[in-house]
Amino acid sequence: MPCTFEDLTPLAWSRPGGPRRGRITTTRGVIETPEFLPVGTRATVKAMTPAQLAEIGVQGLLANTYHLYLRPGAEAVRKMGGLHTMMGWHRPIMTDSGGFQAFSLGAAKEQGVGKLGGVFPGKNKEAARPKSHKSGDTLAKVDDDGVTFRSYIDGSTHRFTPESSIALQRLLGADLILAFDECTSPLAGKEYTEMSLERTHRWAVRCLEAPRDPHQSLYGILQGGAYPDLRQRAVEFMTKLPWDALAIGGSLGETKEEFHSVLDWTIPHLPPHLPRHLLGIGEMEDLFEGVARGIDTFDCVIPTRFARTANVMVRPHFPGRSRRGTLNLRNAKYKQDFGPIDPDCSCYTCRNFHRSYLNYLFASKEILAGTLCSIHNVTALLDLTRQMREAIEQGTFQELKREYFRHGPT
Repeated sequence: MPCTFEDLTPLAWSRPGGPRRGRITTTRGVIETPEFLPVGTRATVKAMTPAQLAEIGVQGLLANTYHLYLRPGAEAVRKMGGLHTMMGWHRPIMTDSGGFQAFSLGAAKEQGVGKLGGVFPGKNKEAARPKSHKSGDTLAKVDDDGVTFRSYIDGSTHRFTPESSIALQRLLGADLILAFDECTSPLAGKEYTEMSLERTHRWAVRCLEAPRDPHQSLYGILQGGAYPDLRQRAVEFMTKLPWDALAIGGSLGETKEEFHSVLDWTIPHLPPHLPRHLLGIGEMEDLFEGVARGIDTFDCVIPTRFARTANVMVRPHFPGRSRRGTLNLRNAKYKQDFGPIDPDCSCYTCRNFHRSYLNYLFASKEILAGTLCSIHNVTALLDLTRQMREAIEQGTFQELKREYFRHGPT
């Protein structure tokens, strides 16, 4: 059976568009929400073992359909017993559809942008936006029927459609799967974004009609860029379809303010009985803003990607904290710093190692550095969402958020 969502928010604190405490039940286990799902792009969370992930309390992971399709291949994964058996992870797994790669391998490479970013500080945004959007001349090209990819491995050409994406995810055997969509660039003009939205809606219907494993839960994805009328149109269309859950995707704007607005336009109008996932978001401040508005789950590569570059997540009061919420342990000042990353963190890394040792590991290019910092970063996000769950239960979420931001996001 598909996943179910149980809203555990105390009635005294429950309101549309506000934080909620929930429970997603799948055939392979429960995800207590709000929660962060680490990304294991190629069926592995980089630098970490499944045993380490389970030990720190990870409830679910996200893997990447496109990358697994290229190597080792979806049929090879099936022969290995499916994703869960292949990677030795028997808790819930979500797979994306490959739609995001149409952006990340196409427009993102061309324009040098991500889903979100203040790319035009001090400029008139509308004047700066291109009137059209050329999607994917580098490694991905979008048309009305699907996406043609050029493999980054060997240059070979491959084709994804809504039907083939669902078929691949069926072979992979994930518990939670995503509809095939087009993620537009934050630089896309309204004309292109509207055309793309209509294409995504046509693809959504095809995804629902495609055969899939009855145990898999299918997420519809709400697009529309940073345009309120297009986001409203997405809500009106997608909420009429029989999804098992919904995800908010696509461009989230050029600034954090636009990102917050996209959530405000969208979340209050979503069916309360369906899980809500926010795609590709994983910084601490952004988790607070998403949960405050009613998001249940998040995924992002940030905690492990940051870790491999010596950037460790800390709370706002830490001296030297960067705008992205991290300390860079490569800095010379940590060579003789014999304290843990975070004295209040109970992760394996903070209990056993100090900043000086981690600084040395990175200087020596030792693989262990990425593992230890990944353990810390993922634990930091899981601890944060655990605190959020407890605060929602107690009716103190806003106090927790205010305390967190008391020093101001930097």
